[in-house]
Amino acid sequence: MPRTARTPNRLTGLVLIVVSACAFGGSGTAAKPLIEAGLTPLDVVWLRATGAVLILLPVLIKHRDLPRRRPGLVLGFGLFAVAGCQGLSFASLALIPVGVALLIEYLGPPLLLGYIRLVQRRKVGRRAALGALLAVIGLCCVVQIWSGLGGLNPWGVALGLGAAFCQVAYFVLAEDVGSGSRKKRGASRTDEKPVDAIALSAYGLLVGSIVFTAASRPWDIDWSVFGHDVAMGGRQVPALLLLGWVIVVATVVAYVTGVAAVSHLSAQVAGVVACLEAVVGTVLAWVLLGEHLALPQVVGGLLVLLGAGIAQTSAGPSTPSEGPVLTEIGVEPLPAVETPALH
Repeated sequence: MPRTARTPNRLTGLVLIVVSACAFGGSGTAAKPLIEAGLTPLDVVWLRATGAVLILLPVLIKHRDLPRRRPGLVLGFGLFAVAGCQGLSFASLALIPVGVALLIEYLGPPLLLGYIRLVQRRKVGRRAALGALLAVIGLCCVVQIWSGLGGLNPWGVALGLGAAFCQVAYFVLAEDVGSGSRKKRGASRTDEKPVDAIALSAYGLLVGSIVFTAASRPWDIDWSVFGHDVAMGGRQVPALLLLGWVIVVATVVAYVTGVAAVSHLSAQVAGVVACLEAVVGTVLAWVLLGEHLALPQVVGGLLVLLGAGIAQTSAGPSTPSEGPVLTEIGVEPLPAVETPALH
């Protein structure tokens, strides 16, 4: 008999997404000292993904049927949620402050709303448009656009924007976790076997590791960096300790809890709570790395988070007819049964 989907639990989902946001938030602060010690951003993301894959190897073996059942989901999650998010985000924070890079990344939902409205010519709600506008204004303050980006590296800003689009794909793809695959057009029934959160994270990291291997040439990594301490703000910290944090906490724990949370909530709700990542990352970078933000950047950061929250919690249009429904983060099939009002 096919396995049935788990019953979503809102409290469990909220706890999981808070844990995920805090775990993700510390990744940049732990990785930047390694980059400044001589590793490249690609070196760090390769070590991060490959180390996580080794830890999750038993999961890969147990769920070896997942790539066959859901090849598109696995490939999309690996390319966008892992390779895109990690690669672009780490490349960005190597060029600009950690807090600024994280705040730019959280422009994802408002940017996608703009694409839906301007490119696809579809309507979006007024609250969603207001959220997008606030987020864009906040970004202008964060990068201090009135003074030529406030001395920020333009490539760092551009890479951060690329990570923003991939961050949205992470939540969109994660919505399939914990439930059976949606009924395909022309199919007689729906595959009810759920997608395991840990399995999707493990295979996504495997795809990301393969991509990073081709791009980073890991055989050229300066392994001597891990034989001594590295500078983290005003103190010296063992490089291996920071690498362990990046792999175990900021990757394995962060991805597994984040994907599992979306199966209990929704992409929209999880995306709002996940904005804590930017707050945690900014505070840690401030305290541990001494990366202070100017007052306009603090105000801009608050506007980015507020705008992202408004954009994702605004109610999308509903209709009793069959067909796709436009939500804040994409186009999804209209559910056959009424869903809980989580957003």
